[in-house]
Parts: sequence; structure tokens; C-alpha cells
Amino acid sequence: MTLPGLFAQTVRNFGHRPALAFAGQPPMTYTELEKKIEEVTRLLNDLGIKPGDKVAILGASSPNWAISFYAITFMGSIAVPILPDFHEKEIENILIHSETKAIFYSTGLQTKIKTSLDLILPNRIRIDDFKVTGFSGDTFTNILSEDPVKHYEVKENDVATIIYTSGTTGKSKGVMLSHKNICFTATKGSKIIPIYETDRFLSVLPLSHSYENTVGLILPMINGACVYYLGGPPTPSILLPALQDVKPTFMLTVPMIIEKIYRNKILPAFTDKWILRMMYRIPPVRKILNRAAGKKLMETFGGELRFYGIGGAKLSATIEKFLIEARFPYAIGYGLTETSPLIAGCNPSNTRLQSTGPALEEVSVKIHDPDPITGEGEIWAKGDNVMLGYYKEPELTAEIITTDGWLKTGDLGIVDKNGYLFIQGRKKNTILGSGGENIYPEEIESVINNFKHVVESLVVEQKGKLVALVHFNKEEIEEKYLHMKQEVASFVEHKIEELTIELKEYINSKVNKFSKVQSVVNQPEPFQKTPTQKIKRFLYNAKI
Repeated sequence: MTLPGLFAQTVRNFGHRPALAFAGQPPMTYTELEKKIEEVTRLLNDLGIKPGDKVAILGASSPNWAISFYAITFMGSIAVPILPDFHEKEIENILIHSETKAIFYSTGLQTKIKTSLDLILPNRIRIDDFKVTGFSGDTFTNILSEDPVKHYEVKENDVATIIYTSGTTGKSKGVMLSHKNICFTATKGSKIIPIYETDRFLSVLPLSHSYENTVGLILPMINGACVYYLGGPPTPSILLPALQDVKPTFMLTVPMIIEKIYRNKILPAFTDKWILRMMYRIPPVRKILNRAAGKKLMETFGGELRFYGIGGAKLSATIEKFLIEARFPYAIGYGLTETSPLIAGCNPSNTRLQSTGPALEEVSVKIHDPDPITGEGEIWAKGDNVMLGYYKEPELTAEIITTDGWLKTGDLGIVDKNGYLFIQGRKKNTILGSGGENIYPEEIESVINNFKHVVESLVVEQKGKLVALVHFNKEEIEEKYLHMKQEVASFVEHKIEELTIELKEYINSKVNKFSKVQSVVNQPEPFQKTPTQKIKRFLYNAKI
């Protein structure tokens, strides 16, 4: 159960099969990938990198990113993946805190590596072509030794990677994941749905996130499948041609992607004309229309999709109902970086509305201190997927992992009689009502985000009352009313005022009496987010 051990099995079983590629380019085989990993391992050897040394990776997802990660971990060094969207100060803090000895970086991100790091970070490798560079980006000639690649003794409980969380509560923490943590999770994840050597994964999320790293890189590797990467951010102009070229059978995404497709493409088609809008409200007709939309959606994704995994945040119930009626092969998973990252998951054939599925095989889940009436409590998990701890933070580690190995997730949920897990919300985000009721802002936000022209929202408590901060899509409103011969800007502001009143009535008609909001406040600018696109709630709670 180590990364080099599982990779060696893959080369023996699937050496001739395609392994990695950019969309639109021929993939390298697993045998060719093995040789490339050996070349990069020699380079690290020549730079004096040893087992246990930390080596950072700062770059967009690509075949070379994967090669770098494999080379680092196969020689017993520790990979420190850094999200490309991190601010340069956050990157500096991570590099210093982790005591990184070398860094693989993308050319476009070189300016994020501060010059103040020159003395403590002498080894820099351009990930685009594996050229060693100086502080200014000047390249040196790589003179690799001809000696055979040294065999390293990597053990299951050795640290494979330290992943710094994006910190929705403020401070990033270095999560230490062992080889066994990652290999166990990938192996058990493979049992959720069969994966074949002919499967094609299209990667759209950052490999520096544990979700894409374990489930989108290691899981396909151990099954001999091929992973394709985009040549840029997943904008429609890049993503749509890639979908038609790769025709993926597997994709991993976050809710934001499918929510944008639903709100911008699917819903308007059924609501722009009053006849369709009326018909869409009739359940039997809605199901027929959604089924037709599902077929078109499948064609957009290449027509061969078997598994569309959604994780990282709660999916709107409205959109999930659409996916069910559209017969789209979606599945929801749940976990944390601290659990490598999966705790629970299901496949498209056994999804249940608003559930993340049952726990992984050989992972125990329990609800700690459940409410005697609702059965709700904090979700605790235990298994070989649980991290070794936070790097240099023994006190924080002791706070989250009990002495007998249970990890406190900080999420509230229930488990039904069939073992299916349902997430209610984050424990820290829960608002206590005047009568002692638990109010989950995420559930109210899910209602708000389905309202017309809403981009995103945040529900907070202000002087004992619930307040909804809402960011409306001004451009969308302007475009809709552009034909009007009045001053568009002032009209849009007036329209937003009308929408806030209408939205308050809409919210309170959809939620229980404890969750009714007292006011809706326009949030003119987008909310500040983490690199994984989660709103930094602590910033807005602090303002209230």
C-alpha cells in the first residue's frame, strides 16, 4: 500500500495502456510514464533531494504535474502541492512552514514565488520542461547522471504529501497524508463503481486538491485507466472541444460547475417563454422535458459518461432533482482533506436525494452525541483514510483526532437505517434559533441560489435575526432589460431592490418558520473565496 508499489503493479498489468495526456494529444503509455518518472527522479537526486525532504509543486494540472508528484513520492520525499490560486503571501508561508527544499513551478506562476525565498529555496524546476532555473528564470543545462535509478524503501506509514487546506475559517493547515492513507482511499474508492483500463478521465479540478489528487489521479492509475488534462482553465471554449475529443467516461467536479450549466443553459430554456414555464410546473411534463434535456447534456459531455462525481460542497436539491429526472449519471461523495479525502460515496445507480451515500468499505462513520429526536449530531469517521495529523501542529491534531482514532469532521448529519449519510451543514456555521433550534445557513442558501439572477449568497445572524447577503448578476439583468429606453444602470439598481423584496417572500415560503430571514441585503461585489471556491464565511461573520 505505497504509491510506488501500486504503480509497479500497474506497469506490470497495463504497461501498454495509455496513461496521461493533454486533451487533443496522443497519451504516453504507463511504460513510457515510468521512464519519465525515472528521469525526474534522477534530476532530484542530482539536486541533492533525499527521502523525507519536502518538494513543492505549484502549477496547473497537467501530465508533468502528475510526473512530478510521482517522482517525489516514489523516492520517499514529501510532495507539497500548492493551489495555483493561493496568494503569493500564502505561498511564501507554505514554503517556509513546510521547509521545502525544491519546487516545481509553472512559468506563468513564477512571479508568485517571492524573491525573499531565494536563499532558502535554491532548487527550482520549471514544470513545463523540467529545466532547472535560477531565481530569475534563467535555465541551466540539466546534466543527468547515467547511474541506474536508486531503489528507495518507501513504507506505508511514511508521509507522502502535505496538503495545505484553503482555510474557510482563516488559517491554512498542513494535512499530512501517508502512502497508506492515499492508497487505501483510492483502492476502496475503486469499489464504488468498476473502473476499467479503457476508461477515460477528464480532469478539470486542480491536482493540488486532495479530491482530484486521490480520486482523479491515483484511482485511475491503479486501474490502468487514462487521464486527460485541459490546456487551460475550464472555460467553455476550452472545455467543450475537450469533451468531444476525449469523450470521457469519468469526471470529477464541484457543484458550481453543474449549477452554472443548469442555471445558465437548462433552466432558461424552460422558463423564458410563458407557455413552457407553465408546462414546466406540471410534474409529468417537467420529467419529460428534463429527460430530453438530460440527453442533450450527455451529448455535450461527449456521450459516453458513466460517472459524474460531485464533491467539495453541498449540491442544491433542485438541481439534484433535475439530474435524477434527466437520468444523468451523477454521484455525490463526501470527505475532507484530512480523510484523503473520501469518507462516503455512491455510484449513479444507488444515489439518494441529498445523501452522500454510505461509508467507504472498512471506514466507520458514527454520529457523535445525536439529538434524541432528530438523530442529528457531529459526523465522526475512523479508518486508514484518516490523516497522520497536521504538520507541526500537535495541539490542533489532538483537537480533531481522539485518542482512539476517531476524526471529528466538524460537519453535522444523520445516518438513515440503510447506512446512507445526509449532511446538514457545518457545525461552526450552525445558527442557534431563539427557541434553541438548529438553523443551517447552507440549506437556506441553497434555496436562495435557485432564485432568478442570484449568483451566490450567504446567510448570517445579525442581532438575533437572520440576514441574507445576496450577490445578484447585474450583467444578466442589464442584458435582459437592455431594450428599455431608460438609463440602464439606475434601472438595474431599482430592479435589484425589487428582487430583494421578492426574494425575501420566496425564501420564507420555502423554509421552516425557524429559518425565515428578516432581511435580504444586496452584496454588490462577489464574496471573497478560498482557492477551492468556498466563501470565506469568517470574513462576513466578523463584519456583523
